[in-house]
Amino acid sequence: LWLQLWPQLSSEGHKYTRGHAVVVGGAEMTGAARLAAKAAARVGAGLTTVAAPAPAWPIYAAALDCIMVHRLNGAGAEQWAQALADWTVDRRLSAFLIGPGAGAEVKPSVLALLASGRPVVLDADALTCFGDDPGSLFAAIQASTGPVVLTPHEGEFQRLFGDQTGNVSDKLARARAAAKRRGAVVLLKGADTVSA
Repeated sequence: LWLQLWPQLSSEGHKYTRGHAVVVGGAEMTGAARLAAKAAARVGAGLTTVAAPAPAWPIYAAALDCIMVHRLNGAGAEQWAQALADWTVDRRLSAFLIGPGAGAEVKPSVLALLASGRPVVLDADALTCFGDDPGSLFAAIQASTGPVVLTPHEGEFQRLFGDQTGNVSDKLARARAAAKRRGAVVLLKGADTVSA
């Protein structure tokens, strides 16, 4: 069903024609970001980079042999977000994933990536950190000029959307309502994952 939409490789192509995927890694829990980076490379990204806080850079660099690792210097969440924002001026960076193992202080980095105008996937901690203030996340998504994908499980979905999406028993209807209302793709995870 999707084969004709899948990008085809070209003999004139090069790594940047296949995209440069960036996974923002956390300072302490590095496994999920490493798995996500490997998945991006395996699915066909021309380049894949993990952006890692300086203290965790050696862990990522030692564990990833076919993935580049970019060091984010700074002494905390705000400085890491600024380093990330400064790096996103490189237009060769095609798309970002933030959240897996990123930690509770990832909110400034999420906002910086949404402001970049590039495609952004928000997962795990990138959603959880807005649980007490979903309005600021939704405002940043509305202001973003790039496509945004949200990947909540049921708990994250409830914290972000509450009962704003109508029929709580119909998972497809809730995902569609959330996607339409927030202007983002919603991938509601579970045993029967729904994309809207």
